[in-house]
Amino acid sequence: WLVIDRNVYDVGKFSKKHPGGSRVLSHYAGQDATDAFVAFHNDKSLVKKYLRSLLIGELAPDQPSFESNKKKSLLEDFRELRCTIEKMGLLRPNYFFFFLIFLHLLVLDAASWLTVWYFGISLVPFVAGMLLFTIAQIQMGWFQHDLGHCSVFRKPRWNRLLQIVVINVLKGLPASWWNHLHNQHHAKPNCFHKDPDLNMHPLLFSLGKTLSVEVSMEMPGKADFNGRKL
Repeated sequence: WLVIDRNVYDVGKFSKKHPGGSRVLSHYAGQDATDAFVAFHNDKSLVKKYLRSLLIGELAPDQPSFESNKKKSLLEDFRELRCTIEKMGLLRPNYFFFFLIFLHLLVLDAASWLTVWYFGISLVPFVAGMLLFTIAQIQMGWFQHDLGHCSVFRKPRWNRLLQIVVINVLKGLPASWWNHLHNQHHAKPNCFHKDPDLNMHPLLFSLGKTLSVEVSMEMPGKADFNGRKL
């Protein structure tokens, strides 16, 4: 069960069919998912039609409609800020800008290969080609990131198709893998056990003393922060 706009929904069976993956929903089990719902869905009226069959009740009047670990006043400020940004049209994509982004990364990628093909593999052309190729790959990563967020085109399908071209074909990585992990990251950013970006903790202790202590506490026989036995 989770809460959206004070309505309680049973998404247990639906989670397996959820386009964003089941883990995104499970991360909000028993919690208020209103802000995540607003952030992830562009066409909210369409999605709410599918939610009707999952509705099982409403919150009691004395129950707060936000996550328990968040401050209400700060949350309200962020919601007001989002509304202001939408009214100002700052979330509307600039197609010409993204066209230039796509064009320049293709030019850089082609230039890297042409440099090595024309000048050979001696040190200078090899380094020049490597720099061009590296910059192109970095730009592709950021461009597919915007496509993965459905921020380039109004229709999600167009974003997905071009994302597959950029990350699958040009970078050699699966778009489904990236979306699966990145959706969880934005659903619960920097939340231990839920954000996949923090799964590197056994190897990377540069994130600070707190994370190191939490990892050391999770020894066999001890309970994790949800009270479950490890």
